[in-house]
Amino acid sequence: MKKFFFDCGTRDMTASFGLFVLRISIGTMMLLGHGWGKLQNYEKYKAAFPVPDFPPLNLMSPQIAMIATIGAEVGAAALIILGLATRPAAFVLAFTMVVAAFHVHGSDPWFLGANVVKAKELALLYLAPMVVILLTGAGSLSLDAAILKDKRRRW
Repeated sequence: MKKFFFDCGTRDMTASFGLFVLRISIGTMMLLGHGWGKLQNYEKYKAAFPVPDFPPLNLMSPQIAMIATIGAEVGAAALIILGLATRPAAFVLAFTMVVAAFHVHGSDPWFLGANVVKAKELALLYLAPMVVILLTGAGSLSLDAAILKDKRRRW
């Protein structure tokens, strides 16, 4: 179980530095740009927050849906920044972005444009690095690497 949660993936320093920059930038943008605003305005938006319309998520109340989204956009983003339990955190955030793109923005166009203010594009732009982090791991510049010290050489 420890290997599942804390496997850092590659230990190549160049790739690890690239993953470090990706984790810090995407995690910070998600945390500060999306999660923090929802956390601060919880009381204002909790009653009208969108609930996914597919089972079993459709059983959630708007308040629970917003708490789950805040958990992903604040909690999982913070874990990704730290590089701690990075793959599970990336999965949670990727799932949240899929719901955002195809449920919350389901009827919106794919791309932002001159007269378009809501689109799937932003959620998909956050989804792509989450898939990369999910597949590659956090790299050697992470807490995952400090927790699970793998002596074998990775190729």
